Amino acid sequence: MAKVLVVADIKQGVLKGSTAELLSKAKAIGAETAVAAIGSKTEALIPELVKAGSDKQYIADAPGLELFSAGPYAACVADAAKQFGADMVWFGFSESGKASAPRVAAQLNAACATEITDVKLQGNQIEILRPAIANKVMQRVKVNSDKLVAVVRAGAFEAKEGIAGTQNVVKLSAPPADLKAAIKELISDASGEIDLADADIVVSVGRGAKDKAGVDLVKQLADDLKAGFGSSRAMVDGGFMAHNKQVGQTGKIVAPSLYIAVGISGAIQHLAGMTGSKVIVAVNKDPEAPIFNVADYGIVGDLFEVVPILREEIKKVRG
Repeated sequence: MAKVLVVADIKQGVLKGSTAELLSKAKAIGAETAVAAIGSKTEALIPELVKAGSDKQYIADAPGLELFSAGPYAACVADAAKQFGADMVWFGFSESGKASAPRVAAQLNAACATEITDVKLQGNQIEILRPAIANKVMQRVKVNSDKLVAVVRAGAFEAKEGIAGTQNVVKLSAPPADLKAAIKELISDASGEIDLADADIVVSVGRGAKDKAGVDLVKQLADDLKAGFGSSRAMVDGGFMAHNKQVGQTGKIVAPSLYIAVGISGAIQHLAGMTGSKVIVAVNKDPEAPIFNVADYGIVGDLFEVVPILREEIKKVRG
């Protein structure tokens, strides 16, 4: 039986949903599951880690791990993988995961893959699926190694209901401090807006909004829905939106339950960042806009007319 170690995605003491998604997939392919939880006060998360589907919990809990640092973090993951005898180590799609995965692969002498969307086992052979060339093709890759460290693309797997694990806690030793770099502090976004990576609904604005007034109009729709507010690259380049709001190949990859693209034509670089969304709604006055090729629902019309109507209808439904 294959063994999969999932690295828990923990943000400010909260266990993110991607952890359960990865554990569910590991169970689905018949693997034995374990989870590595690294940080400060992570022992409090043990019941959630069991409920998410892990049969063994490797816990690294130390004050020095409160702020993410790739060196010590990767050392903890590698330690857990060796103790568990993991065939695969899976990270969720996060900045910490992307920073740590290559380090863990090097320490385990394992293959490393990013943005995978599927995993299959053919006996002892691991095979993965991953997009390439801005989602123009899907690569089916045979892993010529007995171990794989992978970063799973956001929204690739679904958490299954009723999958529970078994509590079997192993405490990891605190890793040595990283002598080459020390994290002094983290400065978070002070806007108070919902992080795109965490949002269940994302509303994104594109070139069709024209100016700040148009952006503000679409932002009101996002606020009505308590949604994350994203952007196409055109609005970032135009100075209307911050880079951390950009969705796409050179921005953030999101996979919310609902993605609403307003005034976005659908360049392939943008589509690369949002096609994993469960439901996609597009608003664009050009009926030939590429965004309609991926949208589940499309509204052909001027956003300055459509958005106020949408806001009124949402208020009626919620009222």
